[in-house]
Order: sequence, then structure tokens, then C-alpha cells
Amino acid sequence: MTTPTPLPTAPTWRLWLVWGVGVAAYVLSVTNRTSLAAVGVDTAVRFDADASTLSMFAVIQLAVYGGMQIPVGLLLDRFGARPVITAGMLLMAIGQLLLAFAPDVGWAIFARMLLGAGDAAVFPSVLRVIAVWFPERQAPFMVQLTGLVGQSGQIIAVLPLAALLHATSWSVAFGSLAGLGVLFTVLTFAVIRNRPPGRVADVSVDTVTGAIHVVRSSADLRQGFRESWAHPGTRLAFWSHFTTPFSGTAFVLLWGFPFLTIGQGLTTGMASLLFTVYVVFGVLVGPVIGALSSRHPMRRSRLLVLPLIGIQVVAWLVVIAWPGTAPLWLLFALAFAMSAGGPASMIGFDHARTFNPRHRLSTATGITNVGGFLAALLAILLIGIAMDAQGAGTPDRYTLDAFRLAFLTQVPLWLLGSLFIVIERRRTRVHVGLDAPRVRRRDRGRDPEA
Repeated sequence: MTTPTPLPTAPTWRLWLVWGVGVAAYVLSVTNRTSLAAVGVDTAVRFDADASTLSMFAVIQLAVYGGMQIPVGLLLDRFGARPVITAGMLLMAIGQLLLAFAPDVGWAIFARMLLGAGDAAVFPSVLRVIAVWFPERQAPFMVQLTGLVGQSGQIIAVLPLAALLHATSWSVAFGSLAGLGVLFTVLTFAVIRNRPPGRVADVSVDTVTGAIHVVRSSADLRQGFRESWAHPGTRLAFWSHFTTPFSGTAFVLLWGFPFLTIGQGLTTGMASLLFTVYVVFGVLVGPVIGALSSRHPMRRSRLLVLPLIGIQVVAWLVVIAWPGTAPLWLLFALAFAMSAGGPASMIGFDHARTFNPRHRLSTATGITNVGGFLAALLAILLIGIAMDAQGAGTPDRYTLDAFRLAFLTQVPLWLLGSLFIVIERRRTRVHVGLDAPRVRRRDRGRDPEA
């Protein structure tokens, strides 16, 4: 019996260099994605946009991001991570440059579409780099670490970018982001490689068992999609990801800063601190939620997902019902409640991985990912429409009462998602044999031998 020749491994310094450049590109990607977070009011003034139009900046960006997930997976399988992430950085640079000098709303929205397309390419590319370059058993930890580090891009969008814009001009601030995009276009092309030296295919290696698996990123658009959606575990994953993160996404991407500064009367510095705390809370609570999810794989929905949704709902309802402006401690509690939604949404991917075979995993992951972005764009759009319907469509007309009613539009999304989580959880447990199917009332008492 011959021993298989081990695949070549990259030097440790090169492995960490490739990952370091990839995760730095992801940080910039998150910064670009949330670059309107602290300057939403400035955006509305610059483009003379009402609340519904302002919502479209984020809605169209998220729609393009979600719609590009499957094409990006196909491109990764065809060309590998290096050209895809490089193209993504270039698209974002072009988008930010166009936004810096956009003469009207139409050009600005087109710029955000380019941004969404470029953003869609970055995180999947970094995940593929991890799968190919790192040992298979180390990959899950590196994925979590990448996600946590990447969220620091939100802080850059809130603090340095807003300060630069107010100290200089719109064109300088967003032109600077475009310049960083060009720099990382060059850097990713120069440093990142599709696979370690000596390998001729994108494969992941288990260094303990010696098992070798071909890495695939694309989803099967035919039978795989039908089979994945037919499994209640995939639908449970979809609704879990739909319901948990959208409130924080809508808050951070667009509506949080105007709500805090104009609605609640906070200073720009204090609002920025709340945004920073939101990110830090998410980083701290993420490993705890991940550990609990791993320890209780059959009770994730009841133990984690539904309670964390409930915490968000209660926090928001208390803030909305509070007479006058909310005290600072309550706004920090709201930031904490929303920050748990991001890590909780990762449980959806745990469901997808648990209940789908390896050959359908990319399809199930793609279905799950669509849920979160669908809910986020609906929330952002509904808030904007509600503001316009109250006559509070422009920053000079924003009021706390208008924001209160507008944020109530999140409640139907929570109720819808929670209902389907309960339904699909039951169906999943029956499907995998953990619970017995319910006996219909008309079948009770019948002779089973009849």
C-alpha cells in the first residue's frame, strides 16, 4: 500500500500575508458598504433627496449585492479568488469616485449599484482564500475571525470618514475612499494568489486525516436549489437570517445616525460613540453566541434565535414608547440588542450546514444569505416610505415622532420571520426524527391496521 504524497503547503509568513491583505480588503469593503451611515443627512441635502429616495441608495445597493452572490460564486469556480477580489475592489473604487462627483440622484444611485456589485465579490473571495490556503480544520475559526475583523470597517465609516467630510468636502471624502480602492486593487492583485505554490487545483486539506476536498463556491441553479429549498432546515436557515440582523443593518447603513442626532438630539460625537459601541458589542457577543450554537445544535432556534429577536423587539418598543427623548443608557441598551442580531444571523448558516449534504452546501448558503439582505432592504425602504407619508421626508422636517412611527414598520418583519421560524423548526425536527409528526384530529382513534 503506497502512502499518498502530501500536497505542498505554503510558508507560514506567506499564508498570513495573503489572508492579511484579503481581510484588509474586506475591512475596506465594509467601510464602503456603510459609508453613508454617518453622512445620511449630508447625502439628503447634497442630492435634495426625500426619505424614500434616500432609502433607495441602500435598497438598490443591497439588491445588487444579493443578486450578485450566485454570479460571484460561478466566477470564483471559473477564475479563482485573485481576479474576482481584484475586480471587486476596482468596481468599488469606480463607484466611490463616481459618487464623489455625481451631479444628481440618478448618477449617485448608479454609483451605489457599482459599489454593491464590487462589495459582493470581496467576502466570498476571502472565504475561498481561507478554504484553499488554510488547513480544513482551521478554516471555521478563520472565517469567524475574518467576520469579526471586517466589522471594524463600520467604525472607519462612522468616525474618520464623517470627520473628513465635515472638515473638507463631499468630493474629497469619497474621492479618498476611491483612492484607497485603487490602492487595494493593486495590492490584492500583487499579493493574493488562487492557491499555495505547487498546487494545481483549488482544494482544501485536512492535515490530520489527509482528506482532500475540491473547493466550490457556486450554487447549483437547477436540481440543487429545489432540493435545498425542499428541506425544512434550509427554510429554517432562511427565516433565521431574515429575522435576526435586519434592524441593525437598517440602523447602521442609513437611518441610525439621523435618528440619534436629529430625533434624539445627540451630538455627532455621542452618536458616533453609539455606533462604535454597536460594533464592539457585536465583536464581544459573537464568540459567545457561536459557542452556544455549537454546544446546543438542536436547540439553536429556541435557545438563541427567538430570544435574541425578542430582545431586539422589546428594546425598540421601549425606545419608541419612551416619553420624550430616550435616556442614554436606554440607547446603549438598544445598541447592544441590535448588535446581537449579526452574530445570531450566523446561526442560519449553521442550520444550512447541519441539514444539507456537502454538494448542496453552497446552494443552501446562498438561499440563507438572501434572507438577511431581503429583510434589510425591506426595512430600509419601509422606514423611508413611512417618513415621507408623515411629511417628514427631508432632514429639516425629521422629528422624533416621525421616526417612532417609521421604526414601527420593523414589527411586521419580526412577526413574519418569527412565525416561520417556529413553523420550520417544528417541520425540521420532524424531518430529522427528533419529534413525532402531529396526528390530525380526524385521524385520532382510527385503527392503525384498518
